[in-house]
Amino acid sequence: MTVRLSTLVVAAAALALSTGLALAGPGEPGHSHRSFAAGEPGDAKKPVARTIVVSMKETDDAKMLFEPNQVEIKRGEQVKFVLKNHGSVDHEFMLDTIEHNAKHKIAMEKNPDMEHDDPNGKRLAPKGSHEIVWRFTKPGTFEFACLIPGHYESGMHGTVVVK
Repeated sequence: MTVRLSTLVVAAAALALSTGLALAGPGEPGHSHRSFAAGEPGDAKKPVARTIVVSMKETDDAKMLFEPNQVEIKRGEQVKFVLKNHGSVDHEFMLDTIEHNAKHKIAMEKNPDMEHDDPNGKRLAPKGSHEIVWRFTKPGTFEFACLIPGHYESGMHGTVVVK
């Protein structure tokens, strides 16, 4: 009887834990990292159509920017973004729809120390670098942005046009 009771207790605990995790969910709407309007994480083992180096930096006149700030990509193309923070402060690269980034920006204003290491984004320290391989499966206009408070307003956003 003791063995059955302990088995039952373990099973009940496992069920409660799994239910709690399911209720916790992926977070705010638009902040799930399971599906993406801009496509899907690429396969680093497969060749990329091209590599796009994206520089993050501040200017002398207090602007913050990405270079380049617009790219065109063919639907179905897998690209590698090489992110380089040439600035003196943290920056991030978040690839999503304009609407999802706007919602995420509000969440960042409430929690400015939120860090990202997601398939579609990464926060980088000064002089840091990172690579994101992405496959653009849907046509449309998407946005990459730095959502750290004040950075977007200083000009740190760009577009990806998928044809």
